[in-house]
Amino acid sequence: MKLEDIKSVYFLGAGGIGMSALVRYFLSEGNFVAGYDRTPSALTDKLAEEGAVLHFEENTELIPEECRNPDSTLVVYTPAIPGNHKELEFLKSNGFDIKKRAEVLGIITKGKMGVCAAGTHGKTTTSTMTAHLLHQSHVDCAAFLGGISKNYKSNLILSNKSDLVVIEADEYDRSFLHLEPYIATITSADPDHLDIYGNKENYLEAFAQFTEKIRENGYLIIHEGLEVKPRTKASVKTYTYGRESGDFHAENIRIGNGRIVIDYVSPWQKIKDVELGVPVSINIENGVTSMAMAELCGATADEIRQGMATFAGADRRFDFHIKRDDLVLLSDYAHHPDEVRACAKSIKELYKEKKVTVLFQPHLYSRTADFYKEFAQSLSLFDKVILVDIYPAREEPIPGVTSKLIYDCLEENVEKSMCSRADVISCIEKEKENIEVLVSLGAGDIENDVPQMKKILENR
Repeated sequence: MKLEDIKSVYFLGAGGIGMSALVRYFLSEGNFVAGYDRTPSALTDKLAEEGAVLHFEENTELIPEECRNPDSTLVVYTPAIPGNHKELEFLKSNGFDIKKRAEVLGIITKGKMGVCAAGTHGKTTTSTMTAHLLHQSHVDCAAFLGGISKNYKSNLILSNKSDLVVIEADEYDRSFLHLEPYIATITSADPDHLDIYGNKENYLEAFAQFTEKIRENGYLIIHEGLEVKPRTKASVKTYTYGRESGDFHAENIRIGNGRIVIDYVSPWQKIKDVELGVPVSINIENGVTSMAMAELCGATADEIRQGMATFAGADRRFDFHIKRDDLVLLSDYAHHPDEVRACAKSIKELYKEKKVTVLFQPHLYSRTADFYKEFAQSLSLFDKVILVDIYPAREEPIPGVTSKLIYDCLEENVEKSMCSRADVISCIEKEKENIEVLVSLGAGDIENDVPQMKKILENR
């Protein structure tokens, strides 16, 4: 099926952050858009306001009439949808063209100049930052993001004057192998998704295959020290980046009073006094590779400096909800041990004199089973740890795998407690007088409670 033949698009998993960008894209193209998701959320509410017809019950009778013609309806699904899902089975058996989200993204962006951010962590912030740098410059771009940009209140940015499209290149289920980047960055390659890849070697091999996809005369910008062995075409130029070393790096780093200012250094120029709009130390590296991609695309030094200073961040990435001298509440999407460690170090660096409490909801039974010792090491960098039940997402429980595995491995000097998912709000109510800095951490549904946490802490 060609995109121009499509009249209707039906989504299975419409409320997923990556899927919702495609929902918005097809709505912008004038298609009838409908779909299923397991639970309503603030994002599905927004999609419904924008014109998507959504339901939350697994029921084939709820598929709208406009989406029942296989000749003019494209079905898009996320790998998080189980194979025995009633609607998926019905659509398969009735001859519909069914594609994964990543395949559709690859088709939409095939004729464009893809600027892709890949990596175990850092890719959402890096892609969102790069999109902002380009979109606010004379260069412009479109973007499909894996988080809601605070600058644009969306995970989709459209452009009618640029062929550049910034894409978050997700390695889950080898999705990023459907893309053909013009410029790609790899921020990190710490093994993850071992339920898909099986082992570290297969995980690193997928990133090597991703580098093969970079088109002729394109660019790869890879973080120094990664174990990925690129296999780019001979005409692709490869550069390294890092915090203070690499072809692209930062110099004269100044951290203090809630601000971070750096000098950005590339093979061609130095841009002095670049202030980070989201001043956490991990954004020094994210910023370096974002500026590198923007520079390669033609953004000027002044545009890059202006874009970095005005970057407001992405939802759930170092997302400050309260930022007072006596009280801080922030949420972050970290759900891998290395992300948790980076978050802890950044927060402790910003708030050296304060007690930092983390409320952590592990994401997936399989990830907890694979990395519970590493999670405990990373969480032990906080002063106090409150562990919540595992968020299962697409998985069935694994016998013996609970948050207690992490709890039992936390270092002795750390204050610790456990809290059921249902009792999160009452836990915060009990702790509120002792909280100086609270970090709500994880990729599950704990984010839904952040507004209530904010209310409790502000009214203490």
